[in-house]
Amino acid sequence: MKSLKDQLKATGLVYSTEHGRMCPGCGEPKDACICGQEERLPEGDGIVRVSRETKGRKGKGVTLVRGVPLTASDLKQLARELKQRCGTGGSVKDGVIEIQGDQRDLLVSELEGRGFKVKRAGG
Repeated sequence: MKSLKDQLKATGLVYSTEHGRMCPGCGEPKDACICGQEERLPEGDGIVRVSRETKGRKGKGVTLVRGVPLTASDLKQLARELKQRCGTGGSVKDGVIEIQGDQRDLLVSELEGRGFKVKRAGG
């Protein structure tokens, strides 16, 4: 017996009175569509840029790592390892790793050791 999702895909259902608009790709309601959530490598030139920024942080500096060609889950894992290596906190926001403090020298050497092509960006 086919599941409801398989039945919806087979019939090409695009609207349901219960759920509203349906995604033709996955058979889920448009609000819960999982088609676009597949992990993809970000587009870029393959160069990881490491910079320092203080804007919007009340004068506190953070080191930004941009352009890392990894999926979102791998990026979070890399951020975790970099934070441990630096001994500081940080986060991942919109594909950019933020590490607290001025850690540019340490991060450049660490990322080059992991096989990334790295450039220092900014001043």
